[in-house]
Amino acid sequence: MRVIFCYLIIGWYLGLNAQNNYTQYVNPMIGTGGHGHTFPGATRPFAMVQLSPDTRIDGSWDGCSGYHYSDTLIYGFSHTHLSGTGCSDYGDIAFMPTITVGKLSEPIEKLETLFYDFSHKNEVSKAGYYSVLLNNGIKVELTSTIRVGLQQYTYKESGYAWITLNLKHRDELLEGKITQINKHTFSGLRRSKAWAEDQLLYYYFEVSRDAEEIIITKNEKGETKVNLGFKVKAGEKILVKTALSSVDAEGAKANMQKELPHWNFEQVKKEANAAWNTELNRIKAYGGTNDEKINFYTALYHCMIHPNVMNDVDGRYRGRDKQIHKAEGFDYYTVFSLWDTHRALHPLLNIIDKKRSHDFIMTFKAQFEQSGRLPMWELWSNETNCMIGFHSVSVILDAYNKGVITRDELKSLGSAVESEANSDKFGIDIFKENGFLSVENESESVSKTLEYAFDFYCVDRINCELEPCHFRFFRGQGWKNLYDKNSGFMRPRKNGGWLVPFDPKEVNNHFTEANAWQYSFAVPHDPNEINDTKRLSALFNISSETSGRVQADITGLIGQYAHGNEPSHHIAYLFNEWDSTKKYVSKICNEFYKPLPDGLCGNEDCGQMSAWYVFSAIGFYPVNPVSNEFYFGNMIFDSVRFQNGSENIWVYKGIDGIKNSNRFSNYIKLNENLLSDSRSFILQKDNNRPLVIGKTIRRSIMDSLLAIMDYESYYRPAPVIKGKERVFKDSMKVEIESIYAGKDSLKRVILYKFGREEPYKIYEHPITIYATSTLWAIESFRITENQDKFPSRGALSYVIFYKNNNNYTVKINSTYNKQYTADGDDGIIDGLQGDIDWRKGRWQGYQSQDFEAIIDLQTSKTVNKISGGFLQDSRSWILLPKQVSYYGSVDGITYELIDSVASTVPASDMSVQRTELSIAGNGKPYRYIKVQALNFGQLPAWHQGAGGDAFIFVDEITIE
Repeated sequence: MRVIFCYLIIGWYLGLNAQNNYTQYVNPMIGTGGHGHTFPGATRPFAMVQLSPDTRIDGSWDGCSGYHYSDTLIYGFSHTHLSGTGCSDYGDIAFMPTITVGKLSEPIEKLETLFYDFSHKNEVSKAGYYSVLLNNGIKVELTSTIRVGLQQYTYKESGYAWITLNLKHRDELLEGKITQINKHTFSGLRRSKAWAEDQLLYYYFEVSRDAEEIIITKNEKGETKVNLGFKVKAGEKILVKTALSSVDAEGAKANMQKELPHWNFEQVKKEANAAWNTELNRIKAYGGTNDEKINFYTALYHCMIHPNVMNDVDGRYRGRDKQIHKAEGFDYYTVFSLWDTHRALHPLLNIIDKKRSHDFIMTFKAQFEQSGRLPMWELWSNETNCMIGFHSVSVILDAYNKGVITRDELKSLGSAVESEANSDKFGIDIFKENGFLSVENESESVSKTLEYAFDFYCVDRINCELEPCHFRFFRGQGWKNLYDKNSGFMRPRKNGGWLVPFDPKEVNNHFTEANAWQYSFAVPHDPNEINDTKRLSALFNISSETSGRVQADITGLIGQYAHGNEPSHHIAYLFNEWDSTKKYVSKICNEFYKPLPDGLCGNEDCGQMSAWYVFSAIGFYPVNPVSNEFYFGNMIFDSVRFQNGSENIWVYKGIDGIKNSNRFSNYIKLNENLLSDSRSFILQKDNNRPLVIGKTIRRSIMDSLLAIMDYESYYRPAPVIKGKERVFKDSMKVEIESIYAGKDSLKRVILYKFGREEPYKIYEHPITIYATSTLWAIESFRITENQDKFPSRGALSYVIFYKNNNNYTVKINSTYNKQYTADGDDGIIDGLQGDIDWRKGRWQGYQSQDFEAIIDLQTSKTVNKISGGFLQDSRSWILLPKQVSYYGSVDGITYELIDSVASTVPASDMSVQRTELSIAGNGKPYRYIKVQALNFGQLPAWHQGAGGDAFIFVDEITIE
């Protein structure tokens, strides 16, 4: 009997750990339509190579991955692709097979722009494999190893076949090299520019038979194309294998020799499928419908495409300093879309893939050592500076909390974390000084303030693990400076006060791809501070119509909740009633994740969109990405088993509350139950209370401090400074108000001063100013009425009020866009110049029209010089006017041309620049000056927005 029992136990254990065939549920076509921006081609988990067809080479929004399901033409099969991003890059080392009749050299001129029709009915897309039958009769099949792509071309008919490698494909080619080694082997370099400003990619490829004709094309960029000619018979196959490297061609060759020394396509395809099955078996889901399993395992598949290994098989890679380094004891990775992925993808991988996640953190460390910066949005060892925040600190802290890195490893990253926190880039320095960002400080000021508050919360938690804590953790409370308790929204601050007018539905440059509705809940580290059921219900039930500019990223709307973009992702889990959370999580899962090409409601964003679904299908979600507290949602499957290091964790859907070791409770301690030695727990409603898996793995010094100290009572948001305008004529009354919405355990006091070095005074009544003044205000506290010293624990408001000493008036005969007003008509003559960061709002913007304004000097004056400030940001459709003409008049009726000036900056100049278009006066006196600027007109054919109407941006008109 004992022997039989042992066999049963062994059988159970082997069955538990046997691999299931989960690749059968993977459909890489999901997300290739709509706005998902995924690609359908062949890759392996986290691999360097993503071999996939390109149906778009124009840099269009829905062509960011190189492929869109609505297309019917294929331009090539390239070896690098991004999954679900919002910008076109990659598409490197593109091949295209064709077949002709006649002599081999005859069709060369026809090969300059190759594209072929295809039909989706002739496509197959699976994990690690892709095939398509082109309308030229060639069947193309793709598979890959980690660093090598393998193509197999099968020719339906006999003829003269060409295989073309085109380095001038998709993004801008800076330099191309093609070196012939023999009649079937070539190597070289593709150096390109797009999102990554300087991408160096080396390649080495072999063809399975010798070419009978070889023609290499050159231009000013170097070698750009090679055409290989072959005579083929019907049914013949030709294979091409291509290895990549960031180091050199020899590195690419070594990658091929190590990973793919043979030509067995079916073997590589089988191994690719097995590699995916190994990774997908990290989470085993039981029950659920077939469609739910397709959604789940395709989502998990998409979670395992990026980041990508970048080092060669010998460990060498090209680092952030463009020098060659060697990864010792870890793999070096690239593609860190951290604004997106810090929210759920990295917390997921920190649980189920600790070794690879450890390598990510070691990559962070290496990148800091090479460049002085942790990654922000890094691509092929280029920092793109895309998006906002410095969320690498979130990933580092979460890795530590989940046991991915040790305390010593965290300590070794301390200088990198502090360096990011001490940066003066993107307004971080201003945030640290004032506690928040206003419109004048930075564009996207609301989003940056909230994201920086979270990042500094992470920084301070890291610091408190490494050294004694003080009051630095107040920086995480910075979001309170933008919380308008009267409206209930996060609101832009301007001129020391609130931005007016204010519409929470408006999409504008004060938010990152969002509006106030979506960002007002973006406080993941203080989720219960601002959220209540009434406001959350309003978010999901209000009209989905937005105002302001059109923002392609705002998709997947339920009311003003936008699941298609990351700031909304945690919001459905914030309800106090679990029934509401279940309702909306289920709605999102069912409506925005479908087993169809357009089955994703927004950009996949390198796995973040899918990581949300993976967590939600399991039954919980990390509202705070670094806390190890998971909010319960609505489990899709009957049970799920996933790995945490070497341990197996079971999650069951149950009916009797939450069960753990024969005890019932409304939370589970991760350090004791889930991420340590747990075997199972059951998710179920418990008296309509929010079900939170509580406690962190490590109870840090920070946790101890927060437990014994009501630190929120010590934090004071920046007071509101209320002045009518930032620019005034004679005098202006200024009032200062508190926006503190917390507890009143300590007496509040508002302090103000003029000038940084002046002492603070207690504010008691409105102030009148008569000259240009800098006003500082802070809210502090005092313990007793007679206390003379005021501890400074509040955030700082300051504003410069400018006195305009001229009495000019202006009449504008054009209509500016309501988002680009420069604070009204007088904004172009108020003496304040528009910032090169035009998103701060100091410019007037005119689209589809010329600009005309008449300035009344109030009395006739001899004019010596007239200047107009104009902006060019071609990527944003803002172009310098073709010509600016200045006219003068004595009576305001009859005008004469003084002079005209034309722009000399080409529209193709993509640098953001301010240009003064000026003329000298003619010695005559005028009272009225008319300014006319001719709009560039429709954007040219080469522009991403070809056919759209350009903007004129103007500020400031000066007359001397």
